[in-house]
Amino acid sequence: MFGIVHYEAFLMTAIMLNLIPGSDTMYIITRSISQGKQAGILSVLGILTGSLIHTLLAAFGLSLLLAQSIVLFNIVKILGVAYLVYLGVRMLMTKESPAFDTADSKKLKGEKVYLQAILTSVTNPKVALFFIAFLPQFVSATEAGPLPFLILGLTFTVTGGIWCSLLALFASFATQKLRNNQKFSIILNKLTGIVFIGMGLNLLRAKANP
Repeated sequence: MFGIVHYEAFLMTAIMLNLIPGSDTMYIITRSISQGKQAGILSVLGILTGSLIHTLLAAFGLSLLLAQSIVLFNIVKILGVAYLVYLGVRMLMTKESPAFDTADSKKLKGEKVYLQAILTSVTNPKVALFFIAFLPQFVSATEAGPLPFLILGLTFTVTGGIWCSLLALFASFATQKLRNNQKFSIILNKLTGIVFIGMGLNLLRAKANP
């Protein structure tokens, strides 16, 4: 089907892989805990957008270039590390509650959260390596076009989006009372900052071999 082999096996594997906590999952959960449901869902949408970008890169061979170029890989990795650490430090330094207050504030912060999630995903070279290592296993050797990669990547993104949305809703609901307390809200925001810094430092361990 469209150059794809064992699609059912891919679907089951994709679901299982999405259930395993990873950096994207941690990002979404921490956002949901510290800033609530809207921030959590926007983070999901941002991560999914980043996943679609990685799908396009894998489909058209650009991710392979990233894997084969040590210099390019390290540049992307350092950018990802710097961005996550930057977000974490900003959260540690802020003395204001991160809650979404007015309508204008919601729109401004919402756009920022969405864009931050996209950048977090796009600047993670481990995600690109995962796509070029995982997707080709389910593409027919005689199929050279991008269509099977696009279908598989979209499948992986949709299944991940469903699971991450459930996590975001649960995490935000479970911590709603804490966020309503301004002191606890600020503490949660700082804890989120620490998690982001930890994620950035962990990204330093990524190597250019899938």
